Amino acid sequence: MSVLILALLCGAVVGLAIGALGGGGGVLAVPALVYLLGVAPADAGTTSLVVVTVTSVTALARHVGTGNIRWRTGALFAAAGVAPAIGASMCAHRIPQAVLTTAFAVLAALAAAVMLRGLRAAHGSRQAAASETAASQDTAPGSAVGAVASRSGRPGPADATAVGAALRTAGGTSAAAQRAGAPAPEEAGGADTADGHGRSVGRAGYLRTTAAGAGLGAVTGLLGVGGGFLAVPALVSVLRLPMRQAVGTSLVVILINSVASLATRLAAGGMSLDLAIFGPFVGAAILGAWDGKRLAAKLSGAALQRTFAALLLAMAVFMLIDVFV
Repeated sequence: MSVLILALLCGAVVGLAIGALGGGGGVLAVPALVYLLGVAPADAGTTSLVVVTVTSVTALARHVGTGNIRWRTGALFAAAGVAPAIGASMCAHRIPQAVLTTAFAVLAALAAAVMLRGLRAAHGSRQAAASETAASQDTAPGSAVGAVASRSGRPGPADATAVGAALRTAGGTSAAAQRAGAPAPEEAGGADTADGHGRSVGRAGYLRTTAAGAGLGAVTGLLGVGGGFLAVPALVSVLRLPMRQAVGTSLVVILINSVASLATRLAAGGMSLDLAIFGPFVGAAILGAWDGKRLAAKLSGAALQRTFAALLLAMAVFMLIDVFV
């Protein structure tokens, strides 16, 4: 098989994963470039950053005007990661390939574990919501309580990130609060200087946010991945953002970190991109992302996530075997 055809096929698969799951492209792109197309890990990270940047812009455009983007929160979160992203990008081509490969294998395994955990959490939340709906219908058939419980048990949108299902209910209000008439977190909003419920985050919260932002920036710069599966849980658990706002805001973080990392790598001049691979791969990934949206509409989101998680775990095992055996 020629390099051109292989690059097109690999790029299309990466794009389909991005379009269907809303993330995970970088985690899949780098191993494909390294093991199937023979690209050095550092150069593969640069190519991956291009894919992540372009797809992040596209996804961000879809969220503009929906109220799901906390611009200031995203900018502050990303600001903590810009310096680590730049520093890690400058060091990427100086780190031994075995170290980069090992780090990437660990990251892939972590992404798979988070995804599988998310599926279990989503299944449990749907069962709990179904039980609450049944109970409310027994006591007050047709009441608004039953409708609220039913709505809270629906799966999220197909373009949520892979970790979305894991934390679908993390930013939600309790059932008691909903019965009392409290607004849902998506409706509550809140100022950018507070968490998703309008409470002050506090110094400890800001420290955790800064640490999470710095870690995400370093991962993006070093390995060339967007890190949405890390950004979304941080925004939900630390700032208590509702899931929809966490997903939209994470795109701001991913885009800023990716642009900073990509610009640093290109300015350093230490990367030698093979245009015969780079061009077809990136182009096919962008086109594949659009088809991935249609694929997500036709197939079960849970089935897609399980398949992707299994692929990541197998890939992590293969990479570790390649390094240590």
